[in-house]
Amino acid sequence: MTQVTLPEYSNIATTLKSDSLAVTPAEMQGLLCGMLCGGLDPELGNWMPMLYDYTNDGAGWPHESKTLAATSLGLAHQQLSAGQMDFEPLLPDENAPLLDRGDALTEWVNAFIAGVGLAGVTAGKLSEDGKEVLADLAEIAQLGIDEDDDMEEQAVLLEQVIEHVRVCAMTLHADLGIKSQSDEDKTPTLH
Repeated sequence: MTQVTLPEYSNIATTLKSDSLAVTPAEMQGLLCGMLCGGLDPELGNWMPMLYDYTNDGAGWPHESKTLAATSLGLAHQQLSAGQMDFEPLLPDENAPLLDRGDALTEWVNAFIAGVGLAGVTAGKLSEDGKEVLADLAEIAQLGIDEDDDMEEQAVLLEQVIEHVRVCAMTLHADLGIKSQSDEDKTPTLH
């Protein structure tokens, strides 16, 4: 089986910008992941109108950007459903400026929280772990890189926050997300 991958962050940003979309790759994937973690079934296709409404005033996306979004959604669903802890938020790579990575993480988290809401999640649907995850993410969305502090220390802290965001997304998906068909097939049937 061929491993599906996304283009580099900067290439996705260029495509979105050239298609006149005012959304970053982090926001795109964060929103889609939030919808997935909120219980959206990617097979239904109802994610596209929500994406269009949230990012482009309801207008559809050009083909190339829409294909990137669909690929991002499929890859995120695969990673989140696999239970292998290999989910990664879409952020600029480690060689990008620290401030850009920090801003992208904030964009991803804010869009993720919005995506959870778009999927129709209310506080009543959440377990205690789910409520804690969303509270943590709301706090993370307020964080930023302090340019006056030691940048090496800030880089280490950012990596720790990214890891926590990964775990938060996987926890929420385990709580509310649609499991892949292969996961359901593994469940024994009682007769």
